[in-house]
Amino acid sequence: MAFKKLDFKKLSKKEMLERSKSFLSEISTRRTVREFSNKTFPIEIIENCIKSAGTAPSGANKQPWSFTIVENKEVKAKIRIAAEKEEKEFYGHRATKEWLEDLNQFGTNWQKPFLEIAPYLIIVFRQIYDVNESGSQRKNYYVNESVGIASGFLLAALHNAGLATLTHTPSPMNFLGKILNRPENEKAYLLIPVGYPSDNAEVPNIKKKPFSEISKKI
Repeated sequence: MAFKKLDFKKLSKKEMLERSKSFLSEISTRRTVREFSNKTFPIEIIENCIKSAGTAPSGANKQPWSFTIVENKEVKAKIRIAAEKEEKEFYGHRATKEWLEDLNQFGTNWQKPFLEIAPYLIIVFRQIYDVNESGSQRKNYYVNESVGIASGFLLAALHNAGLATLTHTPSPMNFLGKILNRPENEKAYLLIPVGYPSDNAEVPNIKKKPFSEISKKI
């Protein structure tokens, strides 16, 4: 493999500190939203954010991800019906009492109207293996870790663009691959409704763990 010189912009310590504070201030305003407006916006914004996600590091640079953008109302309706079927089973039978108690603070239930209201859905798929032109399979490495990092990039990019998101993970999610006609090597990882929050959107009054609980200096 050929190598090239790293293109790295060196910043002053002052600018580094200012940038770190600015990013912290901005990303701290990100909240998960369940009440969306149906107001539309250029799909190019979504595309740019996915391109940002595609710059994420991955095991052996295999980039084991794909992103499907859903705008079609009929497809969104199918996704909602299938997701609510799984969620109804989850809330009624699959979830433990402890799990449901932890979810009570968010006021969630099996009904997911945001899947039709949000103007776009982004479905993140993890590619558990690659398929060569000959049809043979080739292993991917650290797939979950790689796709998780890319998803984090995507959420940050969408927030930076002025959009609200929800990380939705109905379980199981096999119906997404079927509805969207994805190949066998792709498994749904994350379903992200994207758009503007509704005018009267509310979010739970929750707190994040303080720095002292999430970090340790040795």
